[in-house]
Amino acid sequence: MAIRITGRTVDIALQQRVRDISGENFFKCYQCGTCAGSCPMFGHITATPRLIMALLQAGNREALEKANTPWVCASCHTCMVRCPRGLDITKIMEAMRQVTLRQNVNHIEPSNLQPEEIIDLPQIAMVSGFRKLTG
Repeated sequence: MAIRITGRTVDIALQQRVRDISGENFFKCYQCGTCAGSCPMFGHITATPRLIMALLQAGNREALEKANTPWVCASCHTCMVRCPRGLDITKIMEAMRQVTLRQNVNHIEPSNLQPEEIIDLPQIAMVSGFRKLTG
C-alpha cells in the first residue's frame, strides 16, 4: 500500500515488509550519522546508511531502489556496534535485498559473468555473493 502525502508517495507496504523481515524498527534512527562515519564501504556506496534509514522512514521506494548500499554492504556490523540506538542496520540491509529478490529481480545475473572475470575469485566469495545478490 502506498499513500500520497504532499506530492510524494509513501510506500507503507515497503516499510512494513522491511520491518517484518529484519525485526528492526528503523524509525528509532535519529540520523546521528555514526553509521555513515564508521562504514568501511563508504567510498563504494551511493547512499550512506544514515540516508538509507531516512529514505526508509520516508517510505521513498524510488530512491531506495536506486541506491546500491544494500547490495554493497559488507555486513561487518560496525554500524550496529556503534549505533547509539542499538539498531542492527545489517539486518535492515539484508531485508531490503530480500524485498527486491523476492520480486525475482537479481542484482547480478550469474550467467552474464565472463569466465575471465571469475577465474581468480575465491569460490567461497562466489557462493557468498550469489547468496546475497540472487534469488
